[in-house]
Amino acid sequence: MQSTARRHELPLDKMCLQCDVTKKNKEEFTSAPRDGAYVHGIFMEGARWDVQTGIIVDSRPKELYPAMPVINVRAITQDKQDLRNMYECPVYKTRTRGPTYVWTFNLKTKDKPAKWTLAGVALLLQT
Repeated sequence: MQSTARRHELPLDKMCLQCDVTKKNKEEFTSAPRDGAYVHGIFMEGARWDVQTGIIVDSRPKELYPAMPVINVRAITQDKQDLRNMYECPVYKTRTRGPTYVWTFNLKTKDKPAKWTLAGVALLLQT
């Protein structure tokens, strides 16, 4: 975030992180993104990511921790952030949650965000 703010001569306190879930797995990428960083190895609990529609959907039976596609995390100015139809999904290091909280990804949803909050949907860095 800091390097993007410096490169574009923007105040750091007006920046935020945006997470764009791609439709690809890590093997499909051959170079770094032009902006931000690709993140992989993240799992969802309580729901799953539909790659075709690009939104959170109900989980499948017996699928406890579906893997997320690669996510592009990049810095943008706060005024460009679109929070409509977004679920503020907490990211944790482990299933223990609580003290392992890392930060929050905004993920697209057709349903009301409260549905995913009540379902306890979270992203995990390890299962």
